[in-house]
Amino acid sequence: MKKNIRKIIHVDMDAFYASVEQLDDSNLKGKAIAVGGESKRGVVAAASYEARKFGVRSAMSSVVAKNICKNLIFVKPRFHRYKEISKQIRSIFFEYTDLVEPLSLDEAFLDVTENKKNINLASTVAKEIRTKIKRKIGLNSSAGISINKFIAKVATEINKPNGQKTIHPSQVDSFIDSLEIGKFFGVGKVTAKKMNSLGIFTGKDLRRFDQVDLLKHFGKSGKHYFEIVRSIQDNPVNPNRERKSVGAEQTFSNDLDSENFILEKLKQISEDLEKRMKKNSNKGKTITVKIKYDDFTQETRSKTIERYISKKDDFFPIIEQLIFHKSIDKSVRLLGISITNLYKKDVLAIKDYNLQLKLDF
Repeated sequence: MKKNIRKIIHVDMDAFYASVEQLDDSNLKGKAIAVGGESKRGVVAAASYEARKFGVRSAMSSVVAKNICKNLIFVKPRFHRYKEISKQIRSIFFEYTDLVEPLSLDEAFLDVTENKKNINLASTVAKEIRTKIKRKIGLNSSAGISINKFIAKVATEINKPNGQKTIHPSQVDSFIDSLEIGKFFGVGKVTAKKMNSLGIFTGKDLRRFDQVDLLKHFGKSGKHYFEIVRSIQDNPVNPNRERKSVGAEQTFSNDLDSENFILEKLKQISEDLEKRMKKNSNKGKTITVKIKYDDFTQETRSKTIERYISKKDDFFPIIEQLIFHKSIDKSVRLLGISITNLYKKDVLAIKDYNLQLKLDF
């Protein structure tokens, strides 16, 4: 076990969008609700725990969700409201530490190794934060507490909803050993399958492989797997986390079956994207078009240029090139545009709060 540790908390709001809807409308409390569109092309953005009992999940087709949960109530998303609540939650985080790294509107990492309240136990900080969110806002949350972001995030799921779990430094190795390989950062279904073929099913199995073998089987990612299973990789909480992309997309109620229709829709999406770029003061070099076909297969087409751009007049001609470069032979159900390779602003250095190992974690 390393001598230098951090105290990291991962806070995740429980069924955030759905819970906000139930908070604002008492008629929805205790009922199976899905935030999203009810149309045949609709997708579930979030589901209440009452709906999850029937198997309803985010990213599920609304038609499928309705079939498995007959009493499901659909609610249109109100992102302005979710952002408003998210700001209130983050203001509570900042009462305890300035080292807050938001992952999305409903979850964040907090470094409380040194905290504004001088509370010794990270678990006590997590409990106070969750209690304050419930009292001030009315929503439940869950938390994971450990020595790094990876273990804290995995720990959050253990006592969800409305609970927390601490993985003490003395428990880290045994916890990682028992962890299913699919739960490790950077291990998707394809990699998990390859690992399984090598006899790797848990962290303990992965730990038996040295770095040379992992590099041989998984290329550059092998170094990541070698480090993460040994808690060597210990990225600090980054309150100045840079945005990596800005995008906009649209799913259509009727499939698009001609390039003219596709370009017309891409023009509309481009206008949306230009507004988002302006709002966030972003500009980038790589333009990507995402195309999802009627058979749910997906394709992306990208081009990187030498200068930074943010306006529709600059990036739409590139989109036209990407569309006409290769013919589209199938009907299209979704189109999206994203700009990446964003201009990087100078960020402040983050103080590293490593302390000697103590028992009061």
